[in-house]
Amino acid sequence: MEMETVRLSRIVKRLTPELYPTLTPEELETRIVLRDGLDRLEAEDAVEIVQHSICEHQKSAILQ
Repeated sequence: MEMETVRLSRIVKRLTPELYPTLTPEELETRIVLRDGLDRLEAEDAVEIVQHSICEHQKSAILQ
């Protein structure tokens, strides 16, 4: 499987749709590179990616 770049919104809609309303538009537009592609991703992986994305967006907001 090749690496695949997708938006966070696609991951969330597919694996953890209940989290979609909790994310900001900026977070949902975040591009995520998946080493093994979207088909190999599991719900636990998606939650970890969402958590990391939220942390990264909070860091940039604090720095501004």
